[in-house]
Amino acid sequence: MTTTAIFGAGVMGETLVSGLIRSGRTPGDLVVTGRTPDKVNALAERYGVRVMANADAADVADTLVLCVKPQDMTALLEEIHDHVAPGNTVVSLAAGITTEYLESRLPEGTSVIRVMPNTPALVDQGMAGISPGRHCTDDHLAEAEALLSSCGKVVRLPEKHLDAVTAISGSGPAYIFYVVEAMIEAGVVLGLPRATATELVVQTLYGAATMLKETQEHPTVLREQVSSPGGTTVAALRQLDDHKVRAAFVTAIEAAAARSKELASGQV
Repeated sequence: MTTTAIFGAGVMGETLVSGLIRSGRTPGDLVVTGRTPDKVNALAERYGVRVMANADAADVADTLVLCVKPQDMTALLEEIHDHVAPGNTVVSLAAGITTEYLESRLPEGTSVIRVMPNTPALVDQGMAGISPGRHCTDDHLAEAEALLSSCGKVVRLPEKHLDAVTAISGSGPAYIFYVVEAMIEAGVVLGLPRATATELVVQTLYGAATMLKETQEHPTVLREQVSSPGGTTVAALRQLDDHKVRAAFVTAIEAAAARSKELASGQV
């Protein structure tokens, strides 16, 4: 079995560790590094993984998963550069860090894969987009795919699309939470206890998402099934259209994609 080193003991690092173990990986085949000893040691105690310094972890790893913050990436790459061996796969989950950037700071020919994950990976319902660098083979991509599949779904696509992936699925959970907040608030305004409004909205969201996934119907078809002529739903949807909510979502997602592009080009 290959050894996977996860650099960074934050939320996404722990999410990957727990997902890999639940999917059948042996804890002894996993190595974790981090700048905060308490966090790293807590992971070791919780999951039985090995803890090492960055350079040592790079020495023993076949797959190196970079889960550090974008601003910490340059220092990490400098530290592990001389410890990355030919045939290693380097997988980066750092937002805005391009494969070109990684390749230019790692040994020539290193296989690099860029990933855009999202937070539902915490509950094994993540959606990750993965893009290969110049030296990637199908085997390298399959390896990264298996890694991310431990906590959700994975889609392969060219790197030029990752800004759109960031805007839709990377930032997407926040848009959903935003709508949920508004619906709960409306329930409270209408006189429902907040706990009841929350339960109603959350289960409705879960049910609607399950219908989309299970029926494979187009959302327009499902929406029309709920919208009786002259009924309550069409009255509500008329207000959303009058307030240009659909257009606002498109504009907002375009803004997120533009910001992702700026971050990738080094604009803060």
